[in-house]
Amino acid sequence: MDIDVIAPVEFAGGPNGVNIAHRFLPGAGPTLVFLPGYMSDMDGGKAQAVLGWAHEAGRACLLLDYSGCGRSAGVFADGTLSRWRDEVVAVVQAKVLSDVVLCGSSMGGWLMLLVAEALGDAVAALVGIAPAPDFTDWGFTADQKAVLAAGETLFEDNPYGPEPTPTYPGFWADGQRLLRLEAGIAFEGPVRILQGQRDPDVPWQTALRMAKALRSDDVQVSLVKDGDHRLSRTQDVALLLRTIAALSTGA
Repeated sequence: MDIDVIAPVEFAGGPNGVNIAHRFLPGAGPTLVFLPGYMSDMDGGKAQAVLGWAHEAGRACLLLDYSGCGRSAGVFADGTLSRWRDEVVAVVQAKVLSDVVLCGSSMGGWLMLLVAEALGDAVAALVGIAPAPDFTDWGFTADQKAVLAAGETLFEDNPYGPEPTPTYPGFWADGQRLLRLEAGIAFEGPVRILQGQRDPDVPWQTALRMAKALRSDDVQVSLVKDGDHRLSRTQDVALLLRTIAALSTGA
């Protein structure tokens, strides 16, 4: 599969005047839309696997980079959930003519809830991969929150790369305004959640909290006992693709 042939990189103007990089694969709907995690982009393994599956299945698929990430313009430090939500909505509305299935990884799993709220009935289903809704609340200590509330940037060790992971005060404050686990999630379609129980970043109980918060009764949580946060091993990706395929057939 030559990804640059079947879905070349394109650019669309975002709501803040920033060009958003994306790949769009035409095909049957609902269109699969993959939302990567914090500091990730559409070149990640899971995003590429979803695009590959869509190509083989004849399904439409949309990958994208948030502003300040990957090939998109902008500055990462300016990124917030609200900004990235609006960018996703703008690209979806520009490229997709049918319903969508949102697939969100980690932070992307929180973002997919916000995008689903914005797109309403256009969203057919949700697939969360170690989704991390409300992590600005449960993911930081009281001391760390105090640093962020004072307008300072927080830097933490990054287990996935050499550079420390920054959390900017604007991102944190915006996240605190968008908490959903206690307020409830007004989505009534099918939802599938994949969660590793050896995830050091997102407690597996968060998946159950999310399931409870969802209005939908069609919610299934798959716990992978030896799974980590990324769920990017061959067997984990296979589970993701089986989950997407089952949603496509109504199973």
